[in-house]
Amino acid sequence: MPAEGSCKAGGSVAVLVDGQRLEAHPAPAGLRRGHRRRSRPSHRVHPQVQGSPRPAPADDGLPRRHGHCSVGCLHIRPYLDLTDPADVVKMRSVAVEIKDLVAEYGGVNSSEHGDGLARSEFNREIFGDSLYEAMRQVKKLFDPNNVLNPGKIVDAPSMTDNLRDAALLPVEPLRTRLSFEVIGAGAGQGADDGGGGAMRAAADRCMNIGLCRKSGSGAMCPSYMATLKEEDSTRGRAAALVKALSEPDPRAALGDERLHEVLDLCLMCKACKSECPLGVDMASLKSEALSHHHDIHGVPLRSRIFGSIRFLNRMGSATAPLSNLPGRIPLVRRLMDRTVGIAPARPLPVFVRQNLSRWFRRRTPATHVVTQGTVTYLADSFTTFTEPDIGRAAIQLLERAGWDVRLESGVCCGRSSLSKGLVDDAKDKARHLVDTLSRSTEAGSPVVGCEPSCLMTLRDEHLSMLPDDPAVKDIAGRVRQVEELLVEAVDDGRLRPREDSWLAGRTLVYHGHCHQKAEVGTAATVALLNRIPGVTVVELDAGCCGMAGSFGFESEHYDVSMTVGEDRLFPAIEAEPPDTVVVATGVSCRQQIFHGTARDAWHPVQLLWEAVTSD
Repeated sequence: MPAEGSCKAGGSVAVLVDGQRLEAHPAPAGLRRGHRRRSRPSHRVHPQVQGSPRPAPADDGLPRRHGHCSVGCLHIRPYLDLTDPADVVKMRSVAVEIKDLVAEYGGVNSSEHGDGLARSEFNREIFGDSLYEAMRQVKKLFDPNNVLNPGKIVDAPSMTDNLRDAALLPVEPLRTRLSFEVIGAGAGQGADDGGGGAMRAAADRCMNIGLCRKSGSGAMCPSYMATLKEEDSTRGRAAALVKALSEPDPRAALGDERLHEVLDLCLMCKACKSECPLGVDMASLKSEALSHHHDIHGVPLRSRIFGSIRFLNRMGSATAPLSNLPGRIPLVRRLMDRTVGIAPARPLPVFVRQNLSRWFRRRTPATHVVTQGTVTYLADSFTTFTEPDIGRAAIQLLERAGWDVRLESGVCCGRSSLSKGLVDDAKDKARHLVDTLSRSTEAGSPVVGCEPSCLMTLRDEHLSMLPDDPAVKDIAGRVRQVEELLVEAVDDGRLRPREDSWLAGRTLVYHGHCHQKAEVGTAATVALLNRIPGVTVVELDAGCCGMAGSFGFESEHYDVSMTVGEDRLFPAIEAEPPDTVVVATGVSCRQQIFHGTARDAWHPVQLLWEAVTSD
């Protein structure tokens, strides 16, 4: 289909051109992947896509391609291993073919990120001798000694003269706990060395573009937005990890305290996984690095406490309301600060005795007609014990929508252990959960939940912890957001929100969870909120909330946590009138919003339940 007819103002859409998927975005897009960028009039997108070169990995034989349809910009991303001399030759041949194709269609070789060392050598052929010589004269006029960014735009070396990967030292053997699959990782860069090469390649994906140093939009990188220090950006951390993993003893280098300082303020929000043009996954890299730091220095008490959060929350619920008293006693909070480093200014979660598991076990069995099959609801380690109303709303909505709901409440996904670098413990929990789900659920039946950080762990980190387990892949493929099922139910008429609920006429201001945004996006949640009659939905571009699970509870991180929230999220909510309804999918987000603005935030399923059952 003609690509130029597929773009919609203000949105993005995926189209098929000659059977190939092409993601089209409006012109202001800034976060896009791609090594080769070329531009031409948008009405000529289709024939140029037909002519695109197709060097690619052996897995599917195709390069990754996407572009900005409205301005005729197409990105070509061949996966090549630049430590392999044959692939270096292939890269240049691809560049020459692209240059010729661009010239044929009257375009330019670079439209977004400049010519640089990668494309400048082709500028004479692209622009012609006359214009090229004029550019050389301008350069000489303002920079006669050629000291300002030499070799760019004019008088450039070959694109293969300054490849950094070839200069990296061979990777010493290092056994990693997570699997870092990097397409194009060559000799000494893959799993045959125990994983250290693949880990270095995962960090070395960073091309120093510096998009992680932005502010005012997106979520990457919250710690940099708070401190404005290079070492607190994804780029700074990636460079530090590449250096450590290139040392003669990478195991010792990962235990270095200076490296630990560089990684310390990473909130593990995963924003870099989706917003970094090269997809650097710093959250996974930090988990792995922390595990090696623990091997050398031992596991701190606080990390063990937070890694066992499901057990502690269950005990807190079982002993509520007495378990809520210590959080209100200043002397106890000061003691917690001094002994384990829990910030005294941070409110502790309030445990609920009638938790989700107890409610589900004791309630009157549902008598609804099952028309949709069985769905498993994952009772996460947080809302189950502190906000059970969320799970109750979700379960009852699913039942009204014709689902037979099975509650999985006895096993932890391992999210909290991963965040503290307790990867072996997280693996055990992941294996236990997957085994339980495999044995007790119907084949192909969906697994849903209301806490994005837990649910997304099943489809992301479980695969990197247990990459060879087919059951893990099966469960990961069955994970769905509960919002997806509920949107389908509303659209099919199985759920009928009332036109006259108390929400009608209100504005819903929605803040999405970082892991949700990084893994699957917020479209399903926004769609669900828009199914509530009479509401106006506003999705905030407010970055990370700053809480990030245990991060905001830790004494030395409390100030940074609040600075991140104060950057955009708190002001955006405080600017809303009192009748605006604040919505957030993440438990950490709701905690941070309440602490920073004194405004309660609802989970989307609670609002749909209100709309369905409102009198």
